[in-house]
Amino acid sequence: MRIVSLVPSATEMLYALGLGDELVAVTHECDYPVQALELPKVTRDRLPSGLSAAEIDAAVKQHTLAGESIYELDTEALQELEPDLIVTQALCSVCAVSYDDVRTIAEEIDTQPMVISLDPHTVGEVLGDARTIAQATDTKDAAAELISRAARRIDRVRVATRDARRPRVVALEWLDPPFAAGHWTPQLIGFAGGDDMLGLAGENSEERSWEEIAAVSPDIVVVMPCGYDAEIAHREAEMHVEQLSTIGAGEIVAVDAAAYFSRPGPRIVDGLELLAHILHPELFPDPPPGALALTVAL
Repeated sequence: MRIVSLVPSATEMLYALGLGDELVAVTHECDYPVQALELPKVTRDRLPSGLSAAEIDAAVKQHTLAGESIYELDTEALQELEPDLIVTQALCSVCAVSYDDVRTIAEEIDTQPMVISLDPHTVGEVLGDARTIAQATDTKDAAAELISRAARRIDRVRVATRDARRPRVVALEWLDPPFAAGHWTPQLIGFAGGDDMLGLAGENSEERSWEEIAAVSPDIVVVMPCGYDAEIAHREAEMHVEQLSTIGAGEIVAVDAAAYFSRPGPRIVDGLELLAHILHPELFPDPPPGALALTVAL
């Protein structure tokens, strides 16, 4: 089977199911696992490089109002690849090529590829995407094992934190303007033994004011700008340290959102374990291998 992935999280899921050798192209943002970097790219970024967080937010809102994605699909390359399966998403209208556009292009390809849209809003739906892909690729056993392993790790964290104190947590998906993380992130915080004070499980991320964030009196603020790694997230936090200092939180930590939070793939379980380490270091003294939690000095 020849597979094209138009979403980084789908690329990760495909590799986790043992389908890496059947991938023939991915997006320009697919960087995990490292093998994905060697595959042809069929998307490009429409936004110019070097934009600030505020400029990115403004550009994204402009594209959203126009019903456009911030990514452009190389339709000619896609047609030449003659895929049997295209995996995309419709969860975020600007974070991937339009699902409707993909369907239209697929109808013009000689192989008439199947198009799967992955649109998870919760942890359960993220794991359920493994089954969705498995049904189209005959990898049901691999999907069952992946889900079973993830469930065991999730249960381990939930059991360990069941009787622990529950810190008040705010997860910020963007800083200029601030956005409270939604979708699966509030669930991850709850599973890790915290109470998310602003995000709603299964719902979209929401723009908030710094005054609203301060009003909920969080104990811990987790800075996870969408698509950024821990070092860039930490730099963004330092650029907004004046606003963050008004919140009154006892701890502010920057993490790798691209790896563990903003992509609904297998590594959100690593994100859960990272949150457990941040919220309950007495129970989880070490973060998952390779994961960073960078403290922001106020």
